[in-house]
Amino acid sequence: MPRDDPGHSVPIDLDGFEKLLEHRLRLTLCVLLARYDLLSFSRLKLLTGETDGNLGANLRKLEDAEFLTATKEFQQRKPVTWYQLTAGGRARLKRHLDALARLIHDPGSLA
Repeated sequence: MPRDDPGHSVPIDLDGFEKLLEHRLRLTLCVLLARYDLLSFSRLKLLTGETDGNLGANLRKLEDAEFLTATKEFQQRKPVTWYQLTAGGRARLKRHLDALARLIHDPGSLA
C-alpha cells in the first residue's frame, strides 16, 4: 500500500471535472435539469429549498457559462422563467459525472 509521503506526489488527472460544478447547488441544478429537461425558477426553488437570491445567482453563473438557457414568459399575467440545459451543458455535465464516477470507483485511474 502506498504511503502518504509529502516528498512524493502522484499527479492526478482532473480532465473532465468542471470547476463550476464543484458547488453542490450548481451540480444539483444541472442534474435536476438533465432529469426533467425544463423547470421553472419556482419549481427549482421548491426542489432545492434555496433562497431567491442564492438560486438566482447560481443559475446566472450556469447561464453565463452556457450550461443552460433561460426563457421568460407570462402565465396568467405573472412572469415565469424556464431553465433548460444546453446540448453543450448536458455533455459537460455527463463528462463531469463520468469523471466523478471514475474517481469513486477506481481512484487509481486518475493517477
